[in-house]
Amino acid sequence: MNILLVNPDTPPTFWSFKNALRFTSKKAAYPPLGLLTVAAMLPDDWRRKVVDMEVTKLSDRDIRWADYVFISAMYIHKASVLQIVKRCRKLGRKIVAGGPLFNVVPQDFDDIDHLILNEAEITLPPFLDDLRRGCPRHIYQTDQWADLTQTPAPRWSSLPMRRYATMSIQYSRGCPFECDFCNVTTLFGRKIRTKSADQVLLELEHLYQAGWRGQVFFVDDNFIGNAAKLKRDLLPRIIEWMRKRKYPFAFNTQASINLADDDELMSLMTQAGFNSVFVGIESPSEESLAECNKRQNRGRDLVACVKQIQCSGMQVQAGFIVGFDSDHESIFDNLIRFIQQSGIVTAMVGLLNAPMGTSLYQRLAGEDRLLPNVSGDNTDFSMNFVPRMEFDELLAGYRRVVTTIYTPRVYYERVRTFLKDYKPIVKSRSRAQYSDFKAFVTSLWRLGIVDRGRRYYWKLLFAGLRHPGQLHLAITMAIYGFHFRRVFGVDSTS
Repeated sequence: MNILLVNPDTPPTFWSFKNALRFTSKKAAYPPLGLLTVAAMLPDDWRRKVVDMEVTKLSDRDIRWADYVFISAMYIHKASVLQIVKRCRKLGRKIVAGGPLFNVVPQDFDDIDHLILNEAEITLPPFLDDLRRGCPRHIYQTDQWADLTQTPAPRWSSLPMRRYATMSIQYSRGCPFECDFCNVTTLFGRKIRTKSADQVLLELEHLYQAGWRGQVFFVDDNFIGNAAKLKRDLLPRIIEWMRKRKYPFAFNTQASINLADDDELMSLMTQAGFNSVFVGIESPSEESLAECNKRQNRGRDLVACVKQIQCSGMQVQAGFIVGFDSDHESIFDNLIRFIQQSGIVTAMVGLLNAPMGTSLYQRLAGEDRLLPNVSGDNTDFSMNFVPRMEFDELLAGYRRVVTTIYTPRVYYERVRTFLKDYKPIVKSRSRAQYSDFKAFVTSLWRLGIVDRGRRYYWKLLFAGLRHPGQLHLAITMAIYGFHFRRVFGVDSTS
């Protein structure tokens, strides 16, 4: 059996980093981890080929080779998925599909031969059994949660690692919180399920033996969901593993703001090599936090929490949202002020959207406020519901926020604010690669000479030269700033 596993193309978005990748020899920010895990679940005697459309084109020859074409996708991939399906239909190939896109709107994909919904650890095996018997069904789904201790390691041998900026790994699924706009608990539940420490170390060893050196992203929606188990089992093992191999990786992940409450946890994470964490802050408004049930963020000095994490040795990247019913016209200036004071360089500010299956979606459906169009991208200036604030006012305020915070003068000032306080505890000792050198040289030309905000780039570069250990980070952030300006259409003259 020949199986073609296809990762659809992603349009330029905040997290695609496509504009930043132009500075390097890399083609994509992250590998298709779910698809590689599915590849590892297939029978050993089946032939597999992975085509990630982020790094290579999908050819008709690839499709003709396959007996089945497997597709894994999120909502942002819908347009690309429809094109893939059309091509497979034209060439007479059967399609097997799974992932969040198909979980959310399976009714939109009746023309796909087989839908493997929910978690593949549970729904893929019965499909494979039925396929062997020649009687596969159209839909396989479950209301059960997978035991992650049975999840195989991703099949990294199917992937050209050198084309990616970061590798990925997963430790846990689920989140103990229930923010009303978030579909994580719908997809993965509130109970934190984890792999064993042995599994994680085996996956790290696979990456290491394959020659990977550099950034590794723990894709967990809330890495610290079971903090006690992390401190007791996983982090001490990673610390030992990293020391023995002289720190080949630097880790980043996602976590809730209560990370700032646990000095021991932050210390263990930084000793293990974590140097960055994405936190959902959402809003500086207590009213809006209450509205969306962001209880873990309420009653806090959020700027102080961010500083606490940064001072521990981890950069804080953060998500923010405007468009809550509780938002007033003051929210825009308050948000700009918060982002600048906190020194959060990578600030993903988006318009509120309501994913299907969330509490927010159900409430808005009851209020007859939902709109039919969903893009899957909360930074493309679109919404899928009617907000309380006049939409033109909300859109103008949102545009002013992202334009302000990513204007070169303001953005580079925020980078310097962050670098003053940031003291990384453990530095990755992997040697510099060609892509690092290319990014540096390209940034000198593109940001230091061509870009109209070049004077701010040179100020940052000279500041980095005074602290050589931070020069690489300063250049990386300058390149990210270029990407963010392109995503939001920000003028570089200010």
